Amino acid sequence: MSAKNWIEFPRIEGETSRQAHADLPAGTFEREIGRDGFFGPAAHIYHRHPPTGWTSFDGPLRPRAFDALAATDKTSDPFLGPRLLSNASCRIGIWECRTAMTHLARNSDGDQLLFIHEGAGDLFCDFGHLTYRDGDYLVLPRGTMWRLAPSARTVSLTIEATNGSYKLPERGILGPHAFFDPAALDTPKLDDAFRAQADEREWKVRIKRRGEITTVTYPYNPLDAVGWKGNLAPVKLNWRDIRPIMSHRYHIPPSVHSTFVADRFVVCTFVPRPIESDPGALKVPFFHSNDDYDEVIFYHQGEFFSRDNIRPGMVTFHPNGFTHGPHPKAFAAGAKAAKTMTDEVAVMVDARDPLDMSKEAEATEDRNYADSWKHK
Repeated sequence: MSAKNWIEFPRIEGETSRQAHADLPAGTFEREIGRDGFFGPAAHIYHRHPPTGWTSFDGPLRPRAFDALAATDKTSDPFLGPRLLSNASCRIGIWECRTAMTHLARNSDGDQLLFIHEGAGDLFCDFGHLTYRDGDYLVLPRGTMWRLAPSARTVSLTIEATNGSYKLPERGILGPHAFFDPAALDTPKLDDAFRAQADEREWKVRIKRRGEITTVTYPYNPLDAVGWKGNLAPVKLNWRDIRPIMSHRYHIPPSVHSTFVADRFVVCTFVPRPIESDPGALKVPFFHSNDDYDEVIFYHQGEFFSRDNIRPGMVTFHPNGFTHGPHPKAFAAGAKAAKTMTDEVAVMVDARDPLDMSKEAEATEDRNYADSWKHK
């Protein structure tokens, strides 16, 4: 006999809107209390004051913001780059690679995802060759041998899935081609560039397993495949190939922007999209208490319309358990509906288990970030 995770039945009490995130009662602020991200049972409470109108915020639950780019250490080894946030299932880091890697990397702890924040170049791996540019996701299955050869300084956000593997999200009634067509996923090619790099000199493979590094030396380059087949391979996706799902009358929750899913977290991509045109619809993210997930956003480019004083290369970290939402300036600007499009590009990680923040991230933290919600 199965049971739901909460006692679910709809009730209405007092003054409310007929539709969530639209036509709020005059002078009220809507707050969503939700479970299972934005997929489970939820309640909407209508307040007379902004749910984030605090005068102070002290303690370990406070919202955090830090400069990820300032934490890079210019190492050529992806396994030695600074870790920013982590738990048992997900490790988020930042890595800068300026010159061609002189060794191969192999992650035996989990699937490796690189989001290219800056740079361009070539990826060589067991399966062949891919070029990359800024805005590319590179998803490397666990155990893949690979290296980067940048043609321009490359800075990557790294997201490691240490339990399970990366998959594409279910699109349900939208169909499998919504958000992006799987045909837009590029796979490596056994092309002339790949064949040219398969030399006979000594190569080392650095293998990460259980957080420790083992080095295996070959008298030749082990990236020497002449063919491959199957349904497991690295993939590349650029945010420019993503076509966001929108409604002109309803502000859709961020979960609809899920790009990749793992067993205990999801990776979402925010790309430029139309702002809701219906006069009664919210035009900025709604205030919410996401009490089951930690929320992390890496800001890639553009103007981040729900945030103030956030620039590209920064990360915000909202631990589960407190109400958050748009900053006051963004909320006021959204109500005026002056803009018709967003121009932000950002990567969000929603983690089911609490994340720990590293010392490297703390060293670049803006400790006044919690004050940015204050209504002045």
